[in-house]
Amino acid sequence: MTRKLYEETPAPLAFTARVTGCEPDQKGYRVTLDATGFFPEGGGQPWDLGTLNGIPVTAVVVQGEEIYHLLPQPLEPGTPVEGIIDGERRLDHCQQHTGEHILSGTLHRLFGANNVGFHIGQPYVRMDLDLPLTTEQLAQAEAQANTVIRRDEPVKVWYPDPEELEALEYRSKKALEGPVRLVEIPGADRCACCGTHLERTGMVGIIKIISAQNYKGGVRLEVACGGRAIPPIQDWYRQITALSGLLSAKVPAVEQAARRMAGENQELKGQLAQLTALLIEAQARDALPGTVQVRFCEGLNPDGLRRLCLALAQRSGALSGAFAAGAQGTHYALALPGGDVRPLAAGLNQRFSGRGGGTPNLCQGCLTQGTPQAIKEYMEELSHADAI
Repeated sequence: MTRKLYEETPAPLAFTARVTGCEPDQKGYRVTLDATGFFPEGGGQPWDLGTLNGIPVTAVVVQGEEIYHLLPQPLEPGTPVEGIIDGERRLDHCQQHTGEHILSGTLHRLFGANNVGFHIGQPYVRMDLDLPLTTEQLAQAEAQANTVIRRDEPVKVWYPDPEELEALEYRSKKALEGPVRLVEIPGADRCACCGTHLERTGMVGIIKIISAQNYKGGVRLEVACGGRAIPPIQDWYRQITALSGLLSAKVPAVEQAARRMAGENQELKGQLAQLTALLIEAQARDALPGTVQVRFCEGLNPDGLRRLCLALAQRSGALSGAFAAGAQGTHYALALPGGDVRPLAAGLNQRFSGRGGGTPNLCQGCLTQGTPQAIKEYMEELSHADAI
């Protein structure tokens, strides 16, 4: 059995060992050692990276009782090796994992929420909780978790004997047999865990909840700890500063200004809807029964064109088209009561390099070529076609 140096405190970033086995693998060679400082993938934490005698270690996995190091070239059994761990990656994983313990323990203590899923991914840590939590509850837990960081508490990692373990309360996602490794953070958490952790909570730096969404009756969090928390906080600061300038409001008043603008925008949408309805009514008023209708109406969006086209078709009972210039070309809507307008739309698209489609009664799309006069002349040609 491999001695797990990564379980020691502090976990080493350099170590010496001896090769106990080497076998071919689809991606290189699987090497076992009599001792290793490389943490293998497990418990939601990715494996360590680094080198063995200068050879890159591309993955570290556990199968049964063995820990396998994947290398691109072999190492002979019996060979002494020097292992070097990627310190930056190790520190990042330790920050994320220790921070997760602090936040999970705090959420459990405050609200009885259990962490039922955990994974150190990129760019954030994923945490699945079995209870729905409000924004206010998450903010409270985040604040208390960061208080634990500022207290710079020691992180205790140990294997209690069976009698001691029996008397202890600790978090665990599943029932465990045999020796149980516990990680304890005073006042915050005690949990069964196989991962690597920091020596003190202050080394986490900061815990920041990035996002929260409802998930399987509970909540899924994206969390960033330590160095990972800096980029999103900087990005949020950049965005809020930009919004402050755009809204002509000081940073503390940005939310209030945005809400005011949203209200004004909603009011303008209502006014626009009323004006659009009046415009459609005016455009369709003079549509004569049995005549092909063509209208170019600037300012209408695709939904407005659809409504105008249907109003024209209803009054005329004939082929009707509504058009409006847009940023990508001329938007259109075609309707043919009682017929199939799709072949006509296909012809319009072919003639003027357009795209679009729809149902037999209504088609919509956008033309990238053609002047209003050319489009109108083409629609007049259709009025004399046998298909109309």
